[in-house]
Amino acid sequence: MLARARRRVLLATLTVATLALTACGSADDSGSDAAASADSSWSYVSANGDTITLDHKPKRIIASAAEAAGLMAYGIKPVGIYLAQDLEWEPGLKGVDLSGIEVVGKEWGKIDAEKAAALQPDLIVADWWPAQKAYQGFEEGADAASMKVAKLAPIVGANQQGSLLEVVKWYEGFAKSMGVDVEGDQYGKARQSFEAAQQTFKDTVAAKKGLSALAVAPGDDLLYVAVPKYSTSLTDFKSWGLDVIDPDSPKADFPYWEYLSWEKSDKYQPDLLLIDDRGYDSTIKTAEKQPTWDKIAAAKARAYTPWPGYWVHTYDAYTQQLQQLTKAVQQADPDIAG
Repeated sequence: MLARARRRVLLATLTVATLALTACGSADDSGSDAAASADSSWSYVSANGDTITLDHKPKRIIASAAEAAGLMAYGIKPVGIYLAQDLEWEPGLKGVDLSGIEVVGKEWGKIDAEKAAALQPDLIVADWWPAQKAYQGFEEGADAASMKVAKLAPIVGANQQGSLLEVVKWYEGFAKSMGVDVEGDQYGKARQSFEAAQQTFKDTVAAKKGLSALAVAPGDDLLYVAVPKYSTSLTDFKSWGLDVIDPDSPKADFPYWEYLSWEKSDKYQPDLLLIDDRGYDSTIKTAEKQPTWDKIAAAKARAYTPWPGYWVHTYDAYTQQLQQLTKAVQQADPDIAG
């Protein structure tokens, strides 16, 4: 179950998702520029390169869970959402008021087509996963009913390969296309707070010479090791100076992860473990009950911290995650791995 969830949500999922081109979009790029000036029409560029055009600004949006959080941060409330797992696995929706929003799916690959159709959506917002050439929730393996949902309305989404900051900017640009004043005090302050956290992270990493990190998702039967190239957050962390280990044997047909049996869980020896924070508490319990977990020096030293597994879509969420990771880097011992 966890293997499938990580495979699909990644996600990995760790989702699974839906990702091929370059990151499309930022508040300043063609995505927002394509937004029509007249209220009578609307358009925006999706991460797969398609420009979605409607004769009105979308009013009835169905969104995947994390993507919904990205919309709601700007006051754009979808009429329906679908989850890849239960809410425990959706950190982006923690504390978010979902009243009045129809939940049309609670398991990856299973969206209630009848419920979704009854909502009469004019747009579906779901991130694009280039490695699978599909949108979140509509990848290969989703059931036939879910695939019908993809035909109810045009789909638009950010690119889940490349930079996470570009994902955040894509949602900022989407909000701008919908008429939200993204330069207003609330949103401007959120952007400034992120920029400050980003610089602090860079400075902290630069001061920790020789520190290595490994991003993982412990499961009952396997330890999933994340491939930075296919994780937007890890891509950013590496570009900002953190030495995130690249696993050498990603799964051929699902390159987001390398799958390690627990007997081989000590294949890599980082100084700091970054653990997928979707269902973090239960994931930690899963890891710590494995007899071989402590063969990883960082695990034995309990040198690990949550890592945002594919769900961050806003400046506020990214700032919080960067601050948390910065603290972990400050406290980390670059000699744990030996």
